[in-house]
Formats: sequence, structure tokens, C-alpha cells
Amino acid sequence: MAPGAAGRVRRFAAALALGAVMAAGQAPVGAWMIALPALSGLIWLVVRAAKTQPSPARAAFAVALAGGTGHFGVALSWIVEPFLIDVARHGWMAPFAVVFLSVGLALFWGLAGAVASRTKRPALGFAAALVGAEMLRGVVLTGFPWAQPGHIWIATPVDQLASILGANGLLLLTVVLAVLPVVAGLRGLGMATALGLAVAGAGQWRLASPTPPDRAVTLRLLQPNAAQSVKWDSDRAQQFMDLQLELTRRTPVADLTIWPETAVPYLMEGSPGVAIAIARASGGRPVAVGVQRVEGERFWNSLKVVEGAGAVTAVYDKHHLVPFGEYIPFGDLAEDWFGIRAFAAQAGGGYSAGAGPRVLDLGPALGKVIPIICYEAVFPAALQGAPERADWILQITNDAWFGVWTGPFQHAAQARLRAVEQGLPLVRVANTGVTAIIDARGRVRDALPFGVVGALDGALPGALPATLYARWGEWPQLLLFCGLCVLVVRPLRGRTA
Repeated sequence: MAPGAAGRVRRFAAALALGAVMAAGQAPVGAWMIALPALSGLIWLVVRAAKTQPSPARAAFAVALAGGTGHFGVALSWIVEPFLIDVARHGWMAPFAVVFLSVGLALFWGLAGAVASRTKRPALGFAAALVGAEMLRGVVLTGFPWAQPGHIWIATPVDQLASILGANGLLLLTVVLAVLPVVAGLRGLGMATALGLAVAGAGQWRLASPTPPDRAVTLRLLQPNAAQSVKWDSDRAQQFMDLQLELTRRTPVADLTIWPETAVPYLMEGSPGVAIAIARASGGRPVAVGVQRVEGERFWNSLKVVEGAGAVTAVYDKHHLVPFGEYIPFGDLAEDWFGIRAFAAQAGGGYSAGAGPRVLDLGPALGKVIPIICYEAVFPAALQGAPERADWILQITNDAWFGVWTGPFQHAAQARLRAVEQGLPLVRVANTGVTAIIDARGRVRDALPFGVVGALDGALPGALPATLYARWGEWPQLLLFCGLCVLVVRPLRGRTA
């Protein structure tokens, strides 16, 4: 192997390893103290590659691509789980899913590396381009903002910055902290340390501030723990239904009982007795249930509120669907030609998208709630687009699709960030876990153990006033991002790393 080729291989391998180490910052490990230096190391490698001749853009692209592949390959390794539900039919797709997803998402990082190679200060250039690439990753092709570098701060005082700047603000902070030592050596390390401590201190102060009083209601969160491999088994359907009815009717009956996503194994439109049975179990008090809803030949992944004698008083249809999970792009052709159907959709070949975010009025005691279903919790826009401000957030989900190691915990962590952004309590009800009551600053108030059958009774935390992020949205962080871009175009005096 030629000396130049050997150097490229070593650089590629080092970037791959650093990306993998970065993944340790994601839930459930949350090791930000090693993820952040790993990002600094990756930035340094990209800078070295950007000075390689004769093809700096190609070299920087390859290094950044390797870093992204390592990061997403480890952080999103749970993506194999849906393919292992029916191993005989889908198991062969699992390794391809990991490779295609991790490399596909890493292309955003590779593009950032190529852009950096064409700037006067490639370290700052890569920092700005990486932030821009991650922002794009959250919206391109319906978006997939999972495992952002900024997520390493969830469940630390630093995450309170999201109440001002949202998830993209945490992303921007993370990249700035990582690039400062590369740009300015020990002086930059000192600046990064001071900035990080300042943000953490402000976050700790916010966490120590008085909390609003709880609402005078009791919620009951059901966790049936139905394994995905048997969840839709016709022989087990009534068993799971009976279990949830039993948990619902336990005394004292809650003011609102909540079942997880697709918890009802029957189409209620054709089985009116289902709603009556649910209402009887709750003594006529409201029950929010995850269902599959049908009208004609269209199906929705929905939440219905059942109360009284079995009346459905509110409906929300999931509007941000999972590509290939809940619908297949060009689905009719895919099914006709290749027999490919959406994994999560049990009714029909795939779901239809709902009209958009909704706020449901559950009455004076329970207040107004904005429901989100499963994957919608990873998108700030699912809440920012609501027609009015709610009193709390309700997420129902079926995380049995995500396995038991990392996926469910990463999903729950991102839901916590939505509570911080909005200053609203979030109630999370999952089939297998994480089922929890989260306060308006993103702290877990109470939770059920993961992977057990149970019901959690608890109070509904109070809401904070609308946060700056809830009022301003993405504009402040976009302005800060533009400021970083200006530094790339018109660098300050000093080093040119």
C-alpha cells in the first residue's frame, strides 16, 4: 500500500472510531464527557484532510463521511429490531438497513466536510456546515433528526437551553464547544469550558426555580408490555384487551386513563361494543386510547377519547408518519410490484397522514392537551404548529418496535426535550416502556419500570408560561447560525485552523 493510501486508511479508520465514540453521548449512556472530545477529534481530522493535496474536498468528504457512519451506525443500531420481528420474512434486510441508514445520514456530514475544505478556516467551516447539515437532516425527505450531537445534553442542566433555542440551539452549542479547542488550542479549551459552565449554571438555576402546582386530577398510564411478535396475534388479541380493561377498572378509577399507541386490537368502527366496554371499565370517565381508524379504504394511526356510555368525544390522527414503517413512498406501486408493505401498519398497506397538530379540550379539570403519537415526538414542529397553546402534552407510543437496549430510551429522551422547549408537562404512555410523567422542565416525575406489565397513577404537573422557544421558534438559533457562517466568510484575526 502506498504511503499516501495508508495515511488515508488510518485517517478514515480514526474518524470511524471517533464517530462511534460520539454515539456514547446518546441515551441511555449519556456520556457527553467523551462524546464532546470525540467530536473535537473528528473536527481536527477533517481539518487535516482539508489540507490534503491534490483533492482536499474528496479527502475531507471521506473523513466526515466516516465519522458520521461510525456515529449513526452505533447510535441507530436499534434499527435492526423491526426486521427481527418476523425473521423469516424480513431478517435478511436488517444488515442492509443499518448500512444504508448510517451511510445515508452520514452523507450530510460528508457534504459538510467537502464544504469545509473550500473555506479559509476549515475548522469553523466544518462547524458551520455540520450545524447546517444537521438542520437539513431534520427536514429533508420528511426529516429524521434522531441522534443529533446536541442530544448528548438531555437530562443534564445544559438541556434547559432548549427552552430558549430548542434542539438546534443545543446542536449549535455542542459544535461550538467542540470547535473552540481546535481553532484556538488551550485558550479555546478555556473558552469552551467557561461557556459550558455558564450554560450549565443557568440551566441549574432554572431547574431550581419554583415549579407550578399540579392539576387536581389523577392520571392512569397503562403499560401492557405486549411483545411486537405477538401483539397482533389473533389468539392473543382479546387477552391484551382484557388486560387493559382490568387495569383501567382498578379502584379508585382515575380521572383520565391512557392506553398506548394501537392498544386496541380491533377496528372500533366495526365493533361498537369495544368503546362501550372501555367506558364501562372506567365508570364513564374519559379514556384516551391508541387505535387504528378506518374510513372507506383509508386508515389512520389515531388517538380517540372515549367516555360516558361509550361516546367518542375527540379524535387525533397522526400526521407525521414514519417512511417505510407506516407508509411506503409510492406505496401502491411498491406493493403491486414488490409486495412491500409498511411494517407498522396492520390495517391496510399503510396509514394516511392526519391533517396536522391538534389541541383537544378535555374539560376544565384536565385542560387542553396536544397529542403526539410515537415518532412525532422527535420533531419540535409537531408542537410548534399547534393552533393554540395547550396545558400539557400527551405522547402515546409502541416502542416494542425499537428493541430493549437503546431505541426506546433515545425516543423517550427526545420526548423530554419537547417538554423543555415548550415549558409544558409531558405524559408518555408506551406499550413496553418508557412510560413516565415528565414535568415542564423535562424532569421525570414518576415512571414504570421498563418491560413490565403495569399501571402508573400520578398527578398531572402544572404548565410554565410559554418559553422563548415556544414564542419565537427557530429564528434565534438561525440568527446565531448565520453569525457563525459570517465568521467563516470573514474570519477574525488570529490562527487559521
